[in-house]
Amino acid sequence: MIEDIAQRDPYKVNSLILAPGVNPIHGHVRWDPIRSLWNGSMLTAAVVLAPFYVSWSALGVFLILSAVTLCSGHSVGFHRRLVHRSFACPKWLERLLAWMGALVGMGGPLWTIRTHDMRDWAQRQPACHDFLAHRHGLLKDGWWNLHCRLVLDNPPGFDPGPGIADDPFLRFLERTWKFHQIPLALVLYYFGGWPWVVWGVFVRVAACTTMHWFISYFAHTRGPQSWTVDHAGIQAHDVPLAAIPTMGESWHNNHHAFPGSARHGLYPGQIDLGYRFIQVLEYFGLAWNVQLPSNLPPRAGITPVRPGAESVAAPGQVALRASSAGMR
Repeated sequence: MIEDIAQRDPYKVNSLILAPGVNPIHGHVRWDPIRSLWNGSMLTAAVVLAPFYVSWSALGVFLILSAVTLCSGHSVGFHRRLVHRSFACPKWLERLLAWMGALVGMGGPLWTIRTHDMRDWAQRQPACHDFLAHRHGLLKDGWWNLHCRLVLDNPPGFDPGPGIADDPFLRFLERTWKFHQIPLALVLYYFGGWPWVVWGVFVRVAACTTMHWFISYFAHTRGPQSWTVDHAGIQAHDVPLAAIPTMGESWHNNHHAFPGSARHGLYPGQIDLGYRFIQVLEYFGLAWNVQLPSNLPPRAGITPVRPGAESVAAPGQVALRASSAGMR
């Protein structure tokens, strides 16, 4: 687990194969029937059934399960561990966190890595397709991202690398992620009946999936910034109001500047519950090699846009920026 962090470039999109001719601009948005039916059925069931099965205990189940799966699964397991390898951990824990990520109900681990890295790579280019840039209004962008997929004419290849592509459990999760709601629903039904099933599965999955898209839309279109990525056509923004429900993922401007960092809320007052969870794992010896801007190598190609932004970076970041500016 130590080697896979040491050998990865924390600022590179590691899972994509960028052969000559790959292009993030030209492509077609197509309806994705499986994803559309999944997201549509969850939302419909939530809207139709939730008012008839509401209770305080069901609401509590919704809040607790949403917090646990979003934090340990999506934020820490899928994003900070599998996508960015921002900390090391035992293999059994990585698999447990990935299973929690599948329970969120957005997709499997390999789909998540590919979707994330495709968008990340495209947004770093001078221009990219509207689908990847969130250029349209909420209704169209929501339809595209929750019910469609982008098919690029010349896409990059995909290879998530050893430890992921060849992990049988992750491949199992990729094939079966939708079905993991069933055993959860049976447990919820046993302890709380239909109210717990409706709020613990349908409402939770619909809310988490819709919120993820909604925050992503604003995180790439408007909001405060501490850094810009030089020459990137799409810049990231922070969404402070969403810091708690996203477990710190909404400090997206910080994340674009330091994607290999296990901590997204870098400045005073920026709540990052995902990073706090990693700190708990670290305290018990279940996480190590935790990467932060202060111990990552300085990153070329980013510019601070507010006073004090560089306070979180490695000491060489200031010198690197000054050297780069002097060469212009």
